[in-house]
Amino acid sequence: MRNTTHDTSAEERPRAVLVSLVTDDVKRSGIDPVYSLEELVALAETAGVEVLTNMVQNREKKDTKWFIGKGKVQELKLIADELGANTAIFDQELSGAQVRNLEEELDLKIIDRTQLILDIFAQRAKTREGIIQVELAQLSYLLPRLSGQGRNLSRLGGGIGSRGPGESKLETDRRHIRGRIDELKRQIGEVEKHRTMQRQRRKKSGAVQVALVGYTNAGKSTILRQLTNADVYVQNQLFATLDPTSRTLELPGGREIVLTDTVGFIQNLPHNLIAAFRATLEEVNEADLVLHVVDASSDMLEDQMKVVESIMEELGAGGKPQIRIYNKKDLCTPEQLELLPEDEHNLRLNAYDEKDQEKLLNRLQEELTGGTVTYRIPAARGDLTSQLYKIGEVVTQEFDEEDVLYEVRLHKGEAEKYGHLLEEYKVR
Repeated sequence: MRNTTHDTSAEERPRAVLVSLVTDDVKRSGIDPVYSLEELVALAETAGVEVLTNMVQNREKKDTKWFIGKGKVQELKLIADELGANTAIFDQELSGAQVRNLEEELDLKIIDRTQLILDIFAQRAKTREGIIQVELAQLSYLLPRLSGQGRNLSRLGGGIGSRGPGESKLETDRRHIRGRIDELKRQIGEVEKHRTMQRQRRKKSGAVQVALVGYTNAGKSTILRQLTNADVYVQNQLFATLDPTSRTLELPGGREIVLTDTVGFIQNLPHNLIAAFRATLEEVNEADLVLHVVDASSDMLEDQMKVVESIMEELGAGGKPQIRIYNKKDLCTPEQLELLPEDEHNLRLNAYDEKDQEKLLNRLQEELTGGTVTYRIPAARGDLTSQLYKIGEVVTQEFDEEDVLYEVRLHKGEAEKYGHLLEEYKVR
């Protein structure tokens, strides 16, 4: 039997048993519990956890006291003792009371899926904005659970579930934590103001914004780096990048747009996290075009696409013009490739293939161009000529007596903004 006074030191790597409860509600939700557990393994490994084994419990509904039921808790205790685990990670969200009961019975650190995702975000946050957003999400998650955090707080010296707010803040009373949450919200409000000003400046300058969205590890950051030579972190792991990155991208016709990479989505993404990152995710709302990047090689691509679309709806960006990019086509079987559509709204892509990159750039140019229009401008009206160059790319010009005929490939955003000034000079 293990020593019951065992404490997880900051240096000791978490060794975990993963636990999933499959209830009637879970079955009705449409979430595949097997895939969800596989994803939990990937999340745990991303957070630096050594996964020892996993166990699944089937019940009609969760046990209000023990979550998985007292008998299953005893089984979990035997497995944890036998394998030398110091942590149990649950694939569903636990209440504070359940955490307290499980810790007292098991003498393990108890983590749920939400806390695990928050922990990964705390590891990834590098900018001041990202750190503020993660701390706000963590405190919002922990506030209603403080009564159940007794044992966990004594273990917060280091390791999984302890990054971010830290021991001193969590041991203070609720009023102090609420005050800290209010202060973080105020700071987020400042971030939102700053972002709003940036967006307004971009709109004034006529800059077109394109946002990359997608399930975590679909390859958004790779696409950004390959197209713009951006110095972004690219790794085959969940949430490899957290803070949004914007880079200027030149299209084949010479037009420049702003391409922004956003944080990856995941099923059961904590609502506290969506709320805290709303300022960042608003970039999607403001985009002129959304590139929905999908891991085409994933067996769960349909479910992953649904998750992304659901979060887009929640953000109010569901109706945005969108191109779906089926990335990682090189990892697909011939059967998988056959099922992938390729048309004006869908592209198959290998982000590292130069021909595919060129195909995407040309598709972007087509999407952001509002067709070709001919204008007859009096040669003396230089002011109108300058407007032409604002609304698009002049393809040809031809002199006809006192006028000049300009063939212009329109840019959607600018044509909508300035095109009315030239309406009467259009050649019908």
